[in-house]
Amino acid sequence: MSTINRKDIRRRIHNRIRRKVVGTAERPRLAVHYSNQHIYAQVIDDAHGRTLCSASTLDKSFEKASSNVVSAQQVGTLLAERALASSISAVVFDRGGHLYHGKVKALADAARAGGLQF
Repeated sequence: MSTINRKDIRRRIHNRIRRKVVGTAERPRLAVHYSNQHIYAQVIDDAHGRTLCSASTLDKSFEKASSNVVSAQQVGTLLAERALASSISAVVFDRGGHLYHGKVKALADAARAGGLQF
């Protein structure tokens, strides 16, 4: 009998989402990932397999890296600024198999407030 592994469940959910969510050059994919220590977000063009811009708590603009709602809001705002500077205004949101709650929701709301449309 196998045990339930949370990482495997999240990967299965993410694969199910990725069948439907595809980033194009006109509307790239905003992918969100987080660990216990950091939050990562990147805008990806899946047609060419390129990352157009990214932001994370590892950037030098963050004094103390942490994985919480406040940091997620800062990452979302920073990503929106970088995406708009790269002339990207509309994206498709990929929550990475995580629930749309807490950090993921805070990052998405901050990116929307920063000017991204999704």
